[in-house]
Amino acid sequence: MALREDDGLHQPMIRSNEPVPEPVSSALEDTLSDTSLSYVRRLRRATSIELATLFRLAAPAIIVYLLNNVTSMSTQIFCGHLGNLELAAASLGNNGVQLFAYGVMLGMGSAVETLCGQAYGAHKYDMLGVYLQRSTLLLMVTGIPLMLIYIFSKPILLLLGQSTSIASASALFLYGLIPQIFAYAANFPIQKFLQAQSIVNPSAYIAAAMLVAHILLTWIALYVFDWGLLGASLILSFSWWVIVVAQFVYILVSDRCKLTWTGFSVLAFSGLWDFVKLSAASAVMLCLETWYFQILVLVAGLLENPEVALDSLSICMTILGWLYMVSVGFNAAASVRVSNELGAGHPKSAAYAVVMVTLSSFIIAVICAVVVLALRHVISYIFTDGTTVAEAVSELTPLLAISIVLNGVQPVLSGKCFF
Repeated sequence: MALREDDGLHQPMIRSNEPVPEPVSSALEDTLSDTSLSYVRRLRRATSIELATLFRLAAPAIIVYLLNNVTSMSTQIFCGHLGNLELAAASLGNNGVQLFAYGVMLGMGSAVETLCGQAYGAHKYDMLGVYLQRSTLLLMVTGIPLMLIYIFSKPILLLLGQSTSIASASALFLYGLIPQIFAYAANFPIQKFLQAQSIVNPSAYIAAAMLVAHILLTWIALYVFDWGLLGASLILSFSWWVIVVAQFVYILVSDRCKLTWTGFSVLAFSGLWDFVKLSAASAVMLCLETWYFQILVLVAGLLENPEVALDSLSICMTILGWLYMVSVGFNAAASVRVSNELGAGHPKSAAYAVVMVTLSSFIIAVICAVVVLALRHVISYIFTDGTTVAEAVSELTPLLAISIVLNGVQPVLSGKCFF
């Protein structure tokens, strides 16, 4: 495959002896444009085609995001069973500070999803590797100022009015998460690079295997070696780096990536400013969705009984975060579908993909909200044994259910604004 080395999405130059890949889901565009069929039959057939394609992409993507999220949250759960202070510290560290870095990195990494998806749909395969390297470089640089927030987290939390005991314990937990920042910087571009090619199963297998290993390593760190909060967070950082390395090894050895990964390129250092603008815009969109989580957690730490307030609110936020990953998975699948279809010149298919993914995510969110309401009196015991916290969580559950439904739609739609 001979491709022009530019950043445009023009049709590539293809050698005559090489087959031209068929556009993604061309059957959907043909069905939507088939005037010989009645409107109802067109919708029925198009729905069948799109749902099959969408869930083939969305299911593994959701599993990846859920498993990655559960890997982080399992550390919080382990810390919660050490005591209320440890749970409050891990919750404040995870949901109050670490979530900020997660949102920035995931948001900026979403630029790769847009660009790689369109390049793949337009058959400009070599540009996917360039975008991957360019994004990783940019995110690594972004990780430096984020690291400073972690280093000075204790005075920052004290300045925001947190108690000395919680601020000190949270800062200790965050020190061990500093390597995780740079794991995010490498992980999200790699994930988006693979997703743009509809390669999602390998990431799911890696995430599942690492979750099992992470739980075992965390148990050993806390209950065998008694490493405490710092040890728990260091194990979490280590687990994220294992995920990154495993995914990159897959890219290097897999035949499915031989056209899209051709090695390191100096093109990664070109066009950085335009890439910065696109990445920053996508990061702001996602950060606006996650900042209210952090504000609520920080405000909870200012209440009369901060440990119980932080524990109960953080449990609700953790549950919401798990279900939020379902919407993010649909967002990723929809972004792949839309960008691939636009790159292949299929506007009707792109528009129809947006409708179907939004409806699918909304229906699943409603079902999850009903389940959470039904389990409101017992769901907190996953995280802690305290009955006081359980009662507080039960009172917050109706608001949690409403948030679940709203988050079932908003993250999915926001991903389409990049096109």
